[in-house]
Amino acid sequence: MKKLGFGFMRLPLTDNSDAGSIDIDIVKKMVDIFMKNGFNYFDTAYPYHKERSEAAVKEALVERYPRNSYLIADKMPTVRVTGPADYPVIFNEQLRRVGVDYFDYYLFHNIWKKSFRETEEYGGFDFIKEKISSGQIRHFGFSFHDEPELLDRVLTMHPEVEFVQLQINYLDWESPGVRSRECYETATKHGKKVIVMEPNKGGSLINIPEEAEKLFRAMNPDASNASWAMRFAGSLDGVFMVLSGMSAVDQLLDNISFMDNFNPLTDDERDVIKQSAQIMEKSLAVGCTKCRYCTEGCPLGIPIPEYFSAYNSYILTRNMGNAGMYYRRYAAGRSLASECIKCGKCEISCPQHLEIRNLLEEIAKTFEINR
Repeated sequence: MKKLGFGFMRLPLTDNSDAGSIDIDIVKKMVDIFMKNGFNYFDTAYPYHKERSEAAVKEALVERYPRNSYLIADKMPTVRVTGPADYPVIFNEQLRRVGVDYFDYYLFHNIWKKSFRETEEYGGFDFIKEKISSGQIRHFGFSFHDEPELLDRVLTMHPEVEFVQLQINYLDWESPGVRSRECYETATKHGKKVIVMEPNKGGSLINIPEEAEKLFRAMNPDASNASWAMRFAGSLDGVFMVLSGMSAVDQLLDNISFMDNFNPLTDDERDVIKQSAQIMEKSLAVGCTKCRYCTEGCPLGIPIPEYFSAYNSYILTRNMGNAGMYYRRYAAGRSLASECIKCGKCEISCPQHLEIRNLLEEIAKTFEINR
């Protein structure tokens, strides 16, 4: 199986103001190019493109190609599930939307503390086992946006899980918030295969600082910035699929150019990526080094480095959806940035002399006001 997966979450649009206005003619052209080059993994989800992504898969792929020529991954929207009765209703609706009678890969969408607790309570894993037995699900896993400690717990409790979909890219690899490396190592420790999402960090690893780009160009003047990010993810042991949310034909062709006959990174290329990541980290809005001295004396236990990580992600990508999701995850069961009492203990302890109180105030305005 080739490692490039076509993510149906950033499709070309006829109207840039409406995420649901998919340009299906261009999508069909992209699907044809993708299939012609021997790639056949397509990833969709219930909420993508204002709930129109699954229908786009049906129109651009399912109605035009034999069922045994492609693989479809879809996801149970855990945020929509309010009780056990919702599982069969949503699942059957997804089968109808996509126009198939089984899914090759099926995931719980966005497992984190709250959704995992509810999935356990509602019998979600038992429902999946029934669908596997009936042949309506061929392979089962979940996408994950939380701490590796929870991932370890989920995989320990549910060894039947075959794979995990993780946010992995070279900028998040050592992030104190995303903790990509630790989540990846946890999944592989349990012997699980890994699907990579956000290898380009929502496009932010395409337009990178000039100093970082010069390092890439010096090593390989013909390689795109996207190729470095995609190959970083695809070179990891245990990764069998790297998803790309492609929204234009040129993006598709670029991805195919280096993912067709895939070459893992060399040691020299890994060193260049590490240097480039360090340059990008220096350009972030908050120069936090994640030493965590600030949290040791905080009377409210505010997860300051994690909030800084979410804020940096927002400033870098201007993607409130992704950054806001991480902020909410970090805040679950903890004090919000807005609850800071401005005692100043964090600033006394900070080796970088950051104005943490002012930064937390800005973070609260960014993530909490009217959201």
